[in-house]
Parts: sequence; structure tokens; C-alpha cells
Amino acid sequence: MTPADLADLLRATAAKVLVERGSDPAVLPDEVKVERPRNPEHGDYATNVAMQVGKKAGMNPRDFATLLAEALSQAEGIDAAEVAGPGFLNIRLAKAAQGAIVEKILEAGEKFGTAGTLGGQKINLEFVSANPTGPIHLGGTRWAAVGDALGRILSAQGAEVTREYYFNDHGAQIDRFANSLVAAATGQPTPEDGYAGAYINEIADTIVKANPGAAELPEGERHELFRREGVELMFAQIKQNLHEFGVDFDVYFNESSLFASGAVDKAIATLKESGKLYEKDGAWWIASTEYGDDKDRVVIKSDGKSAYIGGDIAYFQNKRSRGFDLCIYMLGADHHGYIGRLKAAAAAFGDDPDTVEVLIGQMVNLVKDGAAVRMSKRAGTVVTLDDLVEAIGVDASRYSLVRSSVNSSIDIDLDLWTKQESVNPIYYVQYAHARTCRIIDNAAAFEFGSVTPDLGLMTSDREGELIRTLGEYPRVVATAAEMREPHRVVRYLEELAGAYHPFQSDDDMRVIPRGDDPVTPLNAARLELVKATRQVLANGLGLLGVSAPERM
Repeated sequence: MTPADLADLLRATAAKVLVERGSDPAVLPDEVKVERPRNPEHGDYATNVAMQVGKKAGMNPRDFATLLAEALSQAEGIDAAEVAGPGFLNIRLAKAAQGAIVEKILEAGEKFGTAGTLGGQKINLEFVSANPTGPIHLGGTRWAAVGDALGRILSAQGAEVTREYYFNDHGAQIDRFANSLVAAATGQPTPEDGYAGAYINEIADTIVKANPGAAELPEGERHELFRREGVELMFAQIKQNLHEFGVDFDVYFNESSLFASGAVDKAIATLKESGKLYEKDGAWWIASTEYGDDKDRVVIKSDGKSAYIGGDIAYFQNKRSRGFDLCIYMLGADHHGYIGRLKAAAAAFGDDPDTVEVLIGQMVNLVKDGAAVRMSKRAGTVVTLDDLVEAIGVDASRYSLVRSSVNSSIDIDLDLWTKQESVNPIYYVQYAHARTCRIIDNAAAFEFGSVTPDLGLMTSDREGELIRTLGEYPRVVATAAEMREPHRVVRYLEELAGAYHPFQSDDDMRVIPRGDDPVTPLNAARLELVKATRQVLANGLGLLGVSAPERM
């Protein structure tokens, strides 16, 4: 019995008790929450449902909890239900019900942990979207890892997710990039507002080799050539780096297409005509402060030209026209103002502002030998995706970047993440998976196939802890999707590994018989438990885009 199964049983039992008492079961919450108590001696699970609904049903919460405990104790799969405090309910599962969790995992296989709660919802998930003016820095790398994991988690809950990269190929930053390339190609110093680093020289050299005489072209023609081909080369490198990082996008959307097609002018005109903009100081503004922005934003400048937000407004409208129910933007630490302005844009077009979600990611720092790592080999002033992968590998990079809430800054200790020891979190989890594989491989030499597993024989605290931890996985994934917090899956995997390693290391928990001892139904049951653990570890690592090695 998984926590979800127990929650359903609790709700059904509580509804029955309420009806028998002449109370309306509508007072029950849509979802009854069950949790694992901090002290295992209190039981396998606990719930406060009696405290939530007791008074609403005209009963003392403890009295209602007592009635609920009596009814629940008669239910199949429940060993005991006890009232604690003012109305908490502590529940112990029957051993056979715990074993059913193992069966459910093995039956579901790769689908264990998936659900249809977001079925039918079309989600546009935009992340990374780094300007094509340089390699992806650590902030963008964090979004690559977190965004891809979030996309996998949302899909696991039934959503139709489109991963989208907004290709910023329009505006002043692209002109500065082109000027920097021209300066490198002509032997001039980097412009004061330009981009520096070995990658600029590499791109400039590539353009010159492909276009002999490019450096001597007339200024306007030369600028356009270096602009066009520089952006193309830089973005090709970005896409290749992301692909090698395990991140690919369904859509690469060009910002310039919004201007070339007239979509920006059309969107602004629509807002102006509908009265959603107001005029002040010769410019036209949108009231983004109504949606949490720190100030209203200029949409049409006093010279009649569109401000940068014009592209954002047109882009949102484009997404909605493609049928997306929800547009999630994953932006950097300096983009808090975008929350209000994007929600204001949605409201201005008559949409629910909640069709926009903006996630803000905080900074990432690298640390080695106790000191910050600040310089990149190619980018010069920033540390890049390539630098991180070269230092600790793809798996450790992805895992370390997803491990913490995006609301907090993180330090990645390069010394820690390269250790082949249990202090390294990813090693600890991947090694647990490898250990399960080794047990299963070793079991092939014994007569497990001729023995029927008796899952009800697994009655020890060690086995129970591991089984209950396995049963938590679907709820963890569902919560990670609901809260947009992939780090919950990471922390769960470490908890699962923490329950498995002591199990396998405990000589009293032997799976493989000693010497010539025969395989018993308990040995066979434990092998099923090991297989279930392997499956959940692999499923969870898969949601993170991290490998599940069979040997380490």
C-alpha cells in the first residue's frame, strides 16, 4: 500500500464515518495528506485529517479520530491505527500491505511514479535562452539542468511539454557582438562595450577563413557578414554544447521573426487600441505594477519606437496562439521585473495572469581548494558549461545543479564532486544502483526461479524502512511537478540510497544464501525488494537526465 493508496483509504473511511454520524462528507478535503512520522516508533504513517474536519462535522477532533481509528483498524492492509494528541492518527500497515508496494513497483517498471494529473495540459517551458554572443555561463547551465529535469517531471505527470529556446538574435547586444568580431578580425582592440575572450578570436578566424577578404569589405557589408555568420556559428556551438549536456529543445524561436513579421507592431497596436496602455511623458506605458513589478514599463518610447518589452508581449501572444495553456519562463537572478510585466501582458490580452509562471534562478559559484574559481579558459571572464563538464563530468554537473532549490545560490565544490566516495552525493546514489545490479547479477547463479517470494516475511525495521521509502516516490514526483521543484527528486534519491546501503550491508538482511544453503522464500522476497529499489533509483535518475550505472 503506497501513501497514495492509504490516502484514498483514509478519505473513503472518513466519509463513511461522517455519513454514519449524520454529517456531510463534503467537509473532507479533496486530498487527505499522510506523512511519515519523524519517530518510526509512532507508526508507518500519520495524518491530521481528523483535526482538519472534526469541528466542521460538529465533533471534537480527537473523538472523530477515535471513530476513524476504530473503522480503519478493520480495513484490509492496516495493522493498527492509534490516536495521539488532540487528534493526530498514527497508522501501522500490515506487513503484507508493505510487500504490495514492491509488487506494484515491479509491475509498473519504468512507469512507476508517473501519473495523469496534468493530462491534457499543454505547457510551453522556456529555459536557457542565452544570448548567442558567447558560451553558456554557469547560470544558463543551471537552467539547462533544472529546465530539462522539470520538463521530464511535468511529462511524467501527463503534461504535453514543449521545450523552447528563445533565440535572442535581435537588438543592440548582437551589434556589439558583431563589432567585437570585426575588431578581432582587423587586429583592433575589443570595443569598450564589446565581448572579449578566446572564443571571439576563434569565431572571427573561422569567418575570415570561410570568406577571404571579409576584413576588407566596406564597413556596413562587413558588419552584416560578421553579424550573420558570427551569430550562426555561436549558436551552433551553444546547441552542440547543450546536446552533449543531454539537453535538446523542441523549438528554437527567433526573436527577430517577431519584428520581421510585424508581430510586435501588431501586438502593441492591439493593446493601444483596447485601452490597455496609457500615455505619459510622450510615451505609452503598461501598468505592470498591478502585477508585482516595481514600476510601470514603457512599451512605446517617446520617439515612437517599440521598447524591448514589445518583443516580450508579442512572444507571449505567439505562445498562446500556438495553444499553450501555461507558459513557464525560467529566467536569471536579475530578471525579477519580468514577473510583473509578463503577467501584465497576459492580463492586457484578456488572459488569466496565471497562464504565466516565471521561475527565477540564483547564482552558481565554483569552488576548488576552498577558493572561488572565476576564470574560464575560453570565455575569459566567466565560467562556462564546458568548464564545469570538463571539471566534474556531465552526470555530476547536472545532479549538482538540480540538487538545490533554484531560489538559493549554490557553491559547487569541484573537489567534492569528483570524489569516488560516499561523501559525493551523486556517487552515493549511483553506487546504490550499481550495488542492486551486482546483487541481481549474483543471484543468477542460484535457484531463485524455483522459489516463490513471500513478501509478507519481510518484517524487520530495516526492510520496512526501505519499502516505505520506495512507496514515497510517486508522491515526491507529483509534488516536484506541482511545486516546479526538481530538487525534491534529488533529495529523495539520496534518502532512498540512505535506506538501501544499510540494508545491503546488514548481514541479517542477506539476499544471496550462504554457501550451500538453499534459497528460501525470504531470500526471494528480498531479491524482489532489491529489484524494486533498482527500478526506482533508475526512474528517479532518469527524471534528472543522469545515468544509472550498473557497475562502479
